[in-house]
Amino acid sequence: MKYKSVLVVKRGGPEFLQVVENELRSPKADEVQIKVLATGVGRTDINYRYGLSPFSPKVPFVPGYEIMGTVEAVGDAITRIAVGDRVAALTGQGGYSEMIYLGQEHLVPVPPSLDPAEVVAVVLNYVSAYQMLHRVAKVKPGDKVLINGASGGVGTALLELGRLAGLKMYGTASQSKHDVLAKLGATPIDYNTQDFVKKIYEEEPKGLDFVFDGMGGKQIDRALSILKNGGKVVTYAAPRGFFSVLRDLGKLLRVNLLSRGKSIGFYGITALYKQDKAPFMEDLPKLFKLLGEGRIKPIVKERFALLEARKANELLESGQVTGNIALLTPELLMH
Repeated sequence: MKYKSVLVVKRGGPEFLQVVENELRSPKADEVQIKVLATGVGRTDINYRYGLSPFSPKVPFVPGYEIMGTVEAVGDAITRIAVGDRVAALTGQGGYSEMIYLGQEHLVPVPPSLDPAEVVAVVLNYVSAYQMLHRVAKVKPGDKVLINGASGGVGTALLELGRLAGLKMYGTASQSKHDVLAKLGATPIDYNTQDFVKKIYEEEPKGLDFVFDGMGGKQIDRALSILKNGGKVVTYAAPRGFFSVLRDLGKLLRVNLLSRGKSIGFYGITALYKQDKAPFMEDLPKLFKLLGEGRIKPIVKERFALLEARKANELLESGQVTGNIALLTPELLMH
């Protein structure tokens, strides 16, 4: 038997995503074989495909940073996962595939009532947002924050979780996305026609407690300028090459050592996960509970069939998406 995956065959645009066939095999002793029901399409997938990230996998590779699926088979050494279980995992790559093989240490049970497309949005974007808010920034009710680049998957997650945390929020996005930001509880700022530094100082003369920055580069310096003493910029913008990493580290050291009461923190879910899985394993079930209770509702802008990853990537690169894009097994699209 065979199964299909979507493979990056060459660095470059979505045209280098190709559907390939693989031989289905039995799981190894320490593996769980999972039928992928859903995976997300995110900015990191694009950066990896172009080779823009210093962490880009070697070509060829299967993108897909997070998955949700059902267990088809387990290896002899697997003890806490059974055939038929619904599970989710942070994968980094490999999600654009009808089948994936993972160790049980990566798997989190998924309640049966949850929508797979919303689940994969929670696995990556909402865990990232939750950890930035509560593990990095340690926000408290009444804190004033800016989300710079607020209309994407992580940005909308920050807004929704920030509203639950009782924050006063501002968000930058293009004008067409302002209705969504307002519905999520933020004061929108148009980054095409408004200077967010000027706008924030008009609204908050004493400055902000936190800026969550998804843009990177020069935007970090501008974000620092609108902080009050004791304020912090938390940036989650993906690095563009090793020089970008070195530049950002230099900026972090300079600001954190020399700036009067202001600081920068860099957040990357992959680095934290590799260092210690425990926070992820603790936070994801909390978010599944919020999802099940209807207290969070990820924006899933578009749903595509799993093997239509090229179309989904083209849409994301167009810049027209607010929220999340999900790839789903075809039977889920029929419901």
